[in-house]
Amino acid sequence: MNAPATLARAALAAALGLAVPAVATAAADEPDPSIRHAQSESSLSYAVTADGATVDIVNVTFAVTGSYLPGRPADERLVLRTSVRSRQVIDEVGTDSTVTVEAWPLGADLAGEPAYAIALDGLGARTVDGSILVFDRGTEEVEWWSVYALGTGSFLFDTHVPVASFSISRGVQTLRYAGLEVPPDDATDARLREPHVLGVLTYAAADAVRREVLITCDDGERAALLRSYWDGTRSLSAEDTGPSSAPDAEATASPEGMPRPLALTLVWAPNDPRDGQSVRVVVPIADDDLDLAHATLPPGLHMAAWRR
Repeated sequence: MNAPATLARAALAAALGLAVPAVATAAADEPDPSIRHAQSESSLSYAVTADGATVDIVNVTFAVTGSYLPGRPADERLVLRTSVRSRQVIDEVGTDSTVTVEAWPLGADLAGEPAYAIALDGLGARTVDGSILVFDRGTEEVEWWSVYALGTGSFLFDTHVPVASFSISRGVQTLRYAGLEVPPDDATDARLREPHVLGVLTYAAADAVRREVLITCDDGERAALLRSYWDGTRSLSAEDTGPSSAPDAEATASPEGMPRPLALTLVWAPNDPRDGQSVRVVVPIADDDLDLAHATLPPGLHMAAWRR
């Protein structure tokens, strides 16, 4: 091989050797349209002024839900961005805090409009059973919660007792939720300011409220005591009321599962024994509804179907 040919081949090889990495680098610099990336900052700030010491905190977290969310396509998941912004004055009771939950379909551009956004005064939010969003609203001395549908962001109910979560069937779970709202004296709804009202019991699925019940007491003074946030405690639970009507093997043979005998039990317990004994109300669940006709209440207490 003559010298000119050798030099030409060497030049070509050198040129190719340089060109290939250059092309690869250019390709690597191009964004992959299938990749979604989002980033938010959390922060803490401490300051001392003439009014006292304050702490400002911003916490941002991301989470991905499961599929089969009520109100959404079966194979769709959501990305949740939860932002909690709080300000606390050291040595003072209570916190100024807001919580925002934004949701996008998994794979969507988070710079775009979310499927829904919920912003409330509160300390935080969490998912329950992969079906509902529960917001902690207790920024002051009173503990309470707001419940929203995880799939759609629609409001379900407020409650002053922890949310009761349970299945009304055996084998295949059919999840339901319940809460008790105890209205303040300045409730927005004038009907709830009536002095004989004790509260509103709510029974709901993950995507809709199925029953609301107004609980009242004939004795106005007793009603005020039971309604007080500070003079007593309240609890709500779902309890089995009988043995299973079929073994689990038969229960799983039905798409909805076999019915489970259940009742909601509400208890008001005074902090001071001199204020009387605890009050107990039992409401059976039948045909996916509250069976008010067979509810057990102490004398002077009443229940009636109610709607917001």
